[in-house]
Amino acid sequence: MSAANPQSAGRGTSPRGRAEIPDDADPKAIKAIKLRHPYRIVFAVLLVLTFVLFIIDAAQRPAYDWPTVGQYVFDRRITQAAFNTLLLTVYAMVIAIVLGVLLAVMRLSPNPVVKSVAWFYLWVFRGTPVYVQLVFWGLIAVIYQTIDIGIPFTEPWYSFSTQATLSTFVLAVIGLSLNEAAYMAEIVRAGLLSVDRGQEEAATALGMSWSQTMRRVILPQSMRVIIPPTGNEVISMLKTTSLVTAIPFGGELYTRSRDISAETFNPIPLLIVASIWYLFFTSILMVGQYFLEKRFSRGIGDRRPDKNSGAPAPTGTLSIAGVSQPTVLHATGDTGHGSGRRQKR
Repeated sequence: MSAANPQSAGRGTSPRGRAEIPDDADPKAIKAIKLRHPYRIVFAVLLVLTFVLFIIDAAQRPAYDWPTVGQYVFDRRITQAAFNTLLLTVYAMVIAIVLGVLLAVMRLSPNPVVKSVAWFYLWVFRGTPVYVQLVFWGLIAVIYQTIDIGIPFTEPWYSFSTQATLSTFVLAVIGLSLNEAAYMAEIVRAGLLSVDRGQEEAATALGMSWSQTMRRVILPQSMRVIIPPTGNEVISMLKTTSLVTAIPFGGELYTRSRDISAETFNPIPLLIVASIWYLFFTSILMVGQYFLEKRFSRGIGDRRPDKNSGAPAPTGTLSIAGVSQPTVLHATGDTGHGSGRRQKR
């Protein structure tokens, strides 16, 4: 056997005979070299050049007619239509969320009749196109001429004309909200099922009622699952309002811009105007969704040290006399903020 190499003294060797860095090595002595990725840089440059060329071409192309876009982007008819589009989105989503929560609870009910009714609702409204549903709502006055209130198969107490009672705006809200409620029900159900069953059992053991358990335990934890797809549904609803012309309701953004383009015989600038307003509303909704996700995702994921204090992040071990022992971090208070007290076990 050959003598040991004096240069390898004090450091371990791998099974392949390569020298390994000792555990007590100074991290500052290691010089990390960043890997180079030339293909990424080339691809990024090509993307930027393509985008710049598209912007320059669009600015000089006469078909876009940018002066007409600037003329109509703040036109009173366009701004009023944009406001109507926003109202349709808000009303439809509020009703859809309320109905979605109700349907989700019905889907989770142990009662087979209640569960079957909720399943049938989802089957009908998710299985048919929203445009077809809106056409049916536009013909509701033909199907049901009157709205009767009273005991079935007897003389009604009150009777209202459907055409006089339900305006096209109300029918648009009803059609959009009933369709969206089917999707919101599945989103809420997925969020409720994402919370571990033990959370509800622990809250019941602490003496909480069902409403307290849902409000303080289940819903706060499920919101981090519910918020992202709900934000997507709100943005989708904003664009789906362009289909209410099937009722027909002509006061929303796309239909009004299309009517103006029929007068000017220049549809492309008006389509750009409508797109600008849709992008404006969508951008606001995306920012709101980001902050909501950040609010309900607190405490999830890796903890980061406080940048102002400069203190290191807490670790899972407590060193006493050179011996590392596991520790348990105890949190106190109803808000979930830790007290910072560590207990050795």
